[in-house]
Amino acid sequence: MRQPILAANWKMQKTTGEAEAFVRSFLPLVRDASAVDVVIAPPFTALERVGAALRGSGIALAAQNVNAEEEGAFTGEIAPRMLADLGCDYAIVGHSERRTLYGETNQIVAAKAAALFAHGMRPIVCVGESLEERENKRTFAVIDSQIEESLAEVPRERAAEIVVAYEPIWAIGTGRTATPEMAQEVHAVIRERLRDRFGKAGDQIRIQYGGSVKPDNVRDLMEQADIDGALVGGASLNPESFAKIVHFDQHGGSR
Repeated sequence: MRQPILAANWKMQKTTGEAEAFVRSFLPLVRDASAVDVVIAPPFTALERVGAALRGSGIALAAQNVNAEEEGAFTGEIAPRMLADLGCDYAIVGHSERRTLYGETNQIVAAKAAALFAHGMRPIVCVGESLEERENKRTFAVIDSQIEESLAEVPRERAAEIVVAYEPIWAIGTGRTATPEMAQEVHAVIRERLRDRFGKAGDQIRIQYGGSVKPDNVRDLMEQADIDGALVGGASLNPESFAKIVHFDQHGGSR
């Protein structure tokens, strides 16, 4: 049984004060959310204060990125042990914006995932195709290479700890959403690739959907067999909106 995981990715939004205000408003709305895992990924500047505000709530803290190196002359970068020191449970790696805007390769993503494991954190590894790749019928070829190469350094015995997030790049921030059936088709392929690589552990790995998830479409998405959660952008910036996503099924959600 895979417990759903709903993660808020705030990207480059919210000051520290705004992030704390969000948590104060959000926590009373999700007191009965034990059937799901909830994760919040604020900007680096707010990690410490958000972590303190979440303490004891059962909601996990995540970073939006990490550098694979332990330390050194990497101006502006954040090392894994710095995130561990702040109490991060997860970090997002390979987000489409990191890949397209900053040129991150599958090999860089793989190194980051390995570094997180080494410091006791779980990677949320993002994969997904562009509109051009989808229109050229390359979706599954792109996904295959991203899964194979981005997870290359994940040890089999730790495989169940990772989270994979499928982000159709053409549906991020555009208001366009893959239908639940379209999303499930890709998630099913991801599941098969995970089984190929990790054996039975592939059935334990949670696969999130990350393309314009909103309160009004999350339940239909979550009803699909291989969609185990959501990586939520814009709709996670409002506490009421994200709480509705967390409560996609008031009668439970674990499978």
